[in-house]
Amino acid sequence: MLLSSTPRPAHLAAACLLAAAVHAAAQPLPPSTAVPVVFTTSVAAGQARPGDPVRAKTIEAIVLPNGRVLPTGSSLTGHVVASTPFHFNVTPYAVQQPSILSVQFDTIAEAGAAFPITLALRALAGPVASHEAEIPHNQDEIDWSNTRVLIGGDSTSPLEKTLLSPDGATVGYNRQQGVFARLLTADSVNSSADLRCDGTTTEQAIGIFSPEACGIYGLNAVSLAGNGNSNDDTRGDGVFVLESRRQPVKLYAGTTALLEVIAR
Repeated sequence: MLLSSTPRPAHLAAACLLAAAVHAAAQPLPPSTAVPVVFTTSVAAGQARPGDPVRAKTIEAIVLPNGRVLPTGSSLTGHVVASTPFHFNVTPYAVQQPSILSVQFDTIAEAGAAFPITLALRALAGPVASHEAEIPHNQDEIDWSNTRVLIGGDSTSPLEKTLLSPDGATVGYNRQQGVFARLLTADSVNSSADLRCDGTTTEQAIGIFSPEACGIYGLNAVSLAGNGNSNDDTRGDGVFVLESRRQPVKLYAGTTALLEVIAR
């Protein structure tokens, strides 16, 4: 009796499921990859509930070391982890309890499929600050090159190949697919915790952010209590925590962020 080498339907289905599970378990982007995004949904602490969806999309193409490109507009999906409203305590000299909004991104879309991903937050910018960083501004009467000042203070123009720091040092480059730079080590601004952003030795897509951008920009009274990076808050689960002791925390659609892949 000859034994057939053709797999049975049940075995074939099981093999396909196993292959799909192995494929889904791997992050599509290597650790330290920067992911600049814009939020496409608004989320308010006290109104949103844990588990509510949070959505964003990439604002620049992400070029990987192997040459693969994740295009601009690739979608990310996450969820609300915690949501605490703000209640003003009228007791004299009372220490106000913060409003808290915690968010975690779960998946990123590539080639029509969603893959799990773990992302830490390097920098977050409100809609107004984000809009200002996207618009060319003449720095003075002789600036005809339509200079843009990115989140964090570095400047660039479509006519120049370099990204310049405020002191004139070259810290990045205009490439065909956007602005790229090695991320720089920096302490977090507007943070309620001792948070720090690490540098990279590889060039990353940074969108409208400076390579040293770290913390929160343009969101009054909101601070960063944790950015989900194991180097900073010992969790490494990608949950970033925003808080305010003056008002409810709200992430408006149009808010931008520079995220970074962390090892699972």
